[in-house]
Amino acid sequence: MIKNVILIDDNKIDLFVSQKILEKYNSKLHIKTFTSGFSALSYFKLMELKPHLEVCVVPDVIFLDINMPQMNGFEFLKEFERLNASKLKKTKTYMLSSSTSAKDIIKAKNEALCSGYISKPLTVDKLKKRITSDFHLRKLDFFCTL
Repeated sequence: MIKNVILIDDNKIDLFVSQKILEKYNSKLHIKTFTSGFSALSYFKLMELKPHLEVCVVPDVIFLDINMPQMNGFEFLKEFERLNASKLKKTKTYMLSSSTSAKDIIKAKNEALCSGYISKPLTVDKLKKRITSDFHLRKLDFFCTL
């Protein structure tokens, strides 16, 4: 069961919509949002340096946009992988993107830290298909469009 979710997306409208869909999926979720990979990494670095801070909650899931300025989703994953926080090793990361580029999907599939690819817009059905299945250890297609 997931309790803590992080959304990373530079588009504030997409961030808002995704957050509302997550709340509809499960109103008890604790959701943190970031508008850049840099700000999310700062949060994780703080967690690494000060592991007992109550404001630093370890996410069960990260939903990550691919196409963002300054640092795209793939660059974020490279930096995220360098973190030494053992608490983050069980966090599942999903690319949540409007990109339909086969290149992006294949690249996401080849990323060790990427648990799956979900096409925008996020919906409750996509969450049910992806999250429920992944957290109950059933095999599922990598790409979720519904």
